[in-house]
Amino acid sequence: MGRMRPPAEPAPEGASEPVTTPYVEGVHLQRTDENVREIEALAAVLGQPAGLDGLLGDLKYQARRSRIPARLLGRAVSEAYTWNDYDQRDRQWYPQGISTSADASDTETVEGRRVLVATWYSTGRDGVKRGSRVTFLDLETLEYRHVLLVIPVFDKAGNLTLRPMNIHAGGIVWAGQWLHVAATRRGFVTARVDDIMRVAGDEDRPDEIGVEGRRVASFGHRYVLPVRATYKALTDDGHRKLRYSFASLDRGTDPPAVVAGEYNTGSDISRLARYQLDPDTWQLQTGDDGFSRPLEIDEGGVVQMQGVALAGGRYHATVSHGPFMPGTIYAGASGRLKPKRLALPMGPEDLSYWPSTDMLWSLTEHPRRRWIVAMKRSAFD
Repeated sequence: MGRMRPPAEPAPEGASEPVTTPYVEGVHLQRTDENVREIEALAAVLGQPAGLDGLLGDLKYQARRSRIPARLLGRAVSEAYTWNDYDQRDRQWYPQGISTSADASDTETVEGRRVLVATWYSTGRDGVKRGSRVTFLDLETLEYRHVLLVIPVFDKAGNLTLRPMNIHAGGIVWAGQWLHVAATRRGFVTARVDDIMRVAGDEDRPDEIGVEGRRVASFGHRYVLPVRATYKALTDDGHRKLRYSFASLDRGTDPPAVVAGEYNTGSDISRLARYQLDPDTWQLQTGDDGFSRPLEIDEGGVVQMQGVALAGGRYHATVSHGPFMPGTIYAGASGRLKPKRLALPMGPEDLSYWPSTDMLWSLTEHPRRRWIVAMKRSAFD
């Protein structure tokens, strides 16, 4: 099996150039142009964007610490939280991805707060496919608010309209002002938290989306976040396309990188890819050919990976066993990951690492069995 090489060592003192790791061929991403004109048109209708600061000042719902002892939720769980009763049982939306302000900022805070961000996808069980959304949760007050991901577009007549972002949203990396959301076969979609906009009076229209004059509907969400660009997944001839099922931030390189990987249930190799971030823009690094190519392609993953985080020089991967069996975490070197069973509640998804606390964060997806959990990374050494 292929193994991911360790990050490049720093250049020796006095060396003229840093030691670099070459990019690899096979799969790559191409960023589309930003839809600046469409976002500006939406802002002209809704008014000045509220941004993250405005959203955090208007959190609505209340999460709480789990009443179930953490040890009963999983042998590795140190802290556990739940959404409010409605979101805990809702079958229209399923949580998937997780990242935190520790990924977004060197201070591990944004607007002076410790914040968690989660992604959800719409199941469409009631006949209305609502796309995907992100949820910002203040880890001090445990208050949160959902934000619908949208695509503003002009129709053939030149009129502004609004579409849902129909992706599984299986993972997310919060890098600076940017949210990079895993979009499976599409690659990534990218949005900027400064673009969060407030929709007046929309909460009574949960089944509508669109723009009619000055009236905007957004499936009952008071806030929307327009997607700025897409990193389209492409494949070189003779190679198998990579599915971007989940994502996390890898701090083992300078600058950091995005780790993306694919979920599979069969005999296919479970691959991971690392894409370097540009430290000036926090977008994926782009070569002279206009493509973002991975630093590495790693074939040492495990079947049914739901999320992966690199921390303490080791991989940590969540594996779900359905809605009734506790989840597993695999940990170790590439190709040699060992399971820690009964580590998590049933249905674990994405993973994120918080360096200063040495904690791994995850969340679970199934109705009435939804938790946000934190675990000591050292439990897997």
